[in-house]
Order: sequence, then structure tokens, then C-alpha cells
Amino acid sequence: MTLSLTAAQLHGPTSLAEAVRLVAGGAVPLAGGTWIMRGPRAGDHVVLAGLAELHGVATAGDTVVVGALATHAELARHAWPPALAALRTAAAESAFPQVRNVATVGGNIGAAGFAEADLVPALLALDARLRLGDAGGAVPLAGYLAARPAGALVVAVEVDAPAGRTSGFARQTVRGGGEYAIASVALAVDRDAAGVVTAARVAVGAVEPVARRCPEAESALVGAPLTAASARAAGAAAAAGLHPRDAPDAPGWYRAAVLPAVFERAAARAAEEPR
Repeated sequence: MTLSLTAAQLHGPTSLAEAVRLVAGGAVPLAGGTWIMRGPRAGDHVVLAGLAELHGVATAGDTVVVGALATHAELARHAWPPALAALRTAAAESAFPQVRNVATVGGNIGAAGFAEADLVPALLALDARLRLGDAGGAVPLAGYLAARPAGALVVAVEVDAPAGRTSGFARQTVRGGGEYAIASVALAVDRDAAGVVTAARVAVGAVEPVARRCPEAESALVGAPLTAASARAAGAAAAAGLHPRDAPDAPGWYRAAVLPAVFERAAARAAEEPR
């Protein structure tokens, strides 16, 4: 299949303000281009690659700011603190190297109808916030996913990385690497000196049409050490509270059935990270 866009349909803004204006007017953001065959193809497209403001990773205190054009490969290579290890793993295990080299964090978030997006559950578990447009302030990722405001350009993602927090991510595919996940789990936990979980943030992706936090699983983890048994119990609690989707790659019942094992792998990774 060949996709043709005319010169009149492609816009190369020279400033962030111009890009924001074009997207607000209905143009489609274009970054790595991995979603273009599944996403909107008609109309105008805004080529974002030349905007320096959308690139890079910066740290200010305990907060890390990730530019919307940071690629999965960049995130996989970055030296993250233990609190953000789930983001590193989600980026490193997604798709194939060729895709990771061009797919962006902003595109992963903004791709409507992409239940299998790997970075989204990791960012949800990390309480990520989005900077939209060129205005100040940020909005919770969960709120953005629920509303998907039309004409909003994702500029950057903010995540907090407090000392003592660890996180982990795991995914299940039908056959092997490079495939879309049929279930993915991200969790971030705070533990006391005895190793007991005092706070937990858990998100599940690919099981429902949109990734989301799982309060049932979070409650199941709090008050006990992070072990294989507690993780499996949290996975069972999550499965009971979700409405798994049927799709050609896997039926809903199977997505729910594998969740406890995926939880166990994610928890093992979080437990391995030094606090």
C-alpha cells in the first residue's frame, strides 16, 4: 500500500506556537510516522521533527520532563532512577528496533484506538502529567486519555522520581518479541524499611480498549512485602475488576487469565531495583 501526501498537506512549523496553532486548527501531528497507516490520513499534517522544544529529557529536582519527540530507543538507553525503571523497560521491550528508533512518546500517547501502547501503562503507574500546547501547567495523563481533547498537541511528559520508589513493567505476547502485547502491567511502589508496601500505583494495558489504573490491585499490594504471591493476588484482583476485550490476537478470557503471571514478572522487576 502506498500513502501519498501532497506538499500542500504537509506543514513544517518553525516554532512551537505555529505547531500548536496548526494542530488546534485540525491538522494531524506527524512525528515518527509509525501510526500513519492506522491513524487519520486525510487532511493536513504537521511535521514536528524540527522543533527543538519537543526533544530531549531534562531533570529538575525529583521531576523528569520528557519531550514528546523522545523516541522509544532514547528512553530505553536513558539512565533512569529506580522510580522510573518501568518506563525504561516498556520502551526497551516494545515493537522492533526499527520501530523503537522512530516511535515517539507523544505518538504512543496520542494514538487513539491503540490499546496495546506500551508506554501508556508505564506512564499511568508513574502518575505522569502532560504538557499540552505552549501553555503552562500540566494535566494528568489519565484525564487526557479519558477525554482526548481535540486539537491538543502533547509537548512533554512530566514524571516524578522520588528516592525510595521502585517500578517495574512486564508484557505478554502470543509468540515472542516485537508483537503487540495482549496484556501489560506496570507498577510503582513505595516500601518502608522492612520492605512492606506503603503505597502502590498499578496500571494495566492491552486488556481493555484503553489502559487504566487498577485500584483493586493497588489495594491488594499495600500492607505486605512485594512478593510473587502478593503480585499474583494483585493480578487476580485486577482481572476481576477489568472488562477484557476480545480481539483477533487473543480473547478476553485469556487476557484476564495471564494477568497474575504478568503481575508477578512486573513485581519481580520492581523488587530488583535498588531503593
